[in-house]
Amino acid sequence: MDVVSDAISAVRIGQPSSQRVRVGGDWCTRLAPYEGAGFHVVLEGRCLLLPDGGEPVELGAGDAVLLPHGTGHVLAAAASGATVDPARAVPFERWMDGTAGRRFPHLSTDAATATDGTAVEMLCGKYRLDRRHAHPLLAELPPLVRLPARGEGADPGLRSAIELLGREVGERLPGSGVALPSLLDLLLVYMIRSWATTASSTADGGGAGTWPAALGDPVTAAALRAVHADPAAPWSVALLAAEAGVSRPTLARRFTALVGRPPMAYLTWWRLTRGAALLRDGREPLAAVARRVGYSTPYAFSHAFRREFGTTPGQYRAGPGAATA
Repeated sequence: MDVVSDAISAVRIGQPSSQRVRVGGDWCTRLAPYEGAGFHVVLEGRCLLLPDGGEPVELGAGDAVLLPHGTGHVLAAAASGATVDPARAVPFERWMDGTAGRRFPHLSTDAATATDGTAVEMLCGKYRLDRRHAHPLLAELPPLVRLPARGEGADPGLRSAIELLGREVGERLPGSGVALPSLLDLLLVYMIRSWATTASSTADGGGAGTWPAALGDPVTAAALRAVHADPAAPWSVALLAAEAGVSRPTLARRFTALVGRPPMAYLTWWRLTRGAALLRDGREPLAAVARRVGYSTPYAFSHAFRREFGTTPGQYRAGPGAATA
């Protein structure tokens, strides 16, 4: 795989979920903080989003927003000159189960009754994530990523994904049970890719641990591609430098500056992180997991795993409630 794909695969668990919401009039709803990542895509109209501790963001038709750290937030009608009052926000769950409209007069969930141009239609969803060993690429994402699907700098791939997803959620065509989760995963890839591309074009490349800059640097990116394509290979600094077409000192200097750790330290960390994902998601024997991530014996893998993560592979597989002594 590549870095972005692996970063997502290492933390994604379960199935993503989404709901198509159509609302008009004066409305305001709150989504609580979530142990995962949330997203919204505006298909029609416009609305305001107020993240906890942040400033309101206006979203228009075609815009997507990713909340990669599960930040709590308020969504509200975007009436001209309106401000968001979080105190009047209806919990999203009560809004969606149909009771909020009756209990809170300010809320209208019938967009057909909206004759003042306030109707908005959007996709609201979330991804379940296991953040125990998240890739630093995801950790560097800001609390809120706004991605316009139209205008200057818009990603045509993201726009296409939004159009496909909107149609699939709205019409529930045959096969949607397979298509919808795949399109939601595709949306997450496009949102993270679009952020990384935009950030790398503006980064100066000099900050340690700046992952968009690392992905935009041809030397570092070549070494990362090699490691992620085959983490079990017997890599050395010399072999990775050959993949990047530079000397060993050049690779070591640029890789460490951008990734935040030397090439071989990153390789070891990624092998163990990949091993953790295999332990979490499957039932392969420990020896098979060890071989897939470049360790010749289960003992060698277990020793390195405990040194890195403070627990044994068996305890990790058993779950967070298992003993770690």
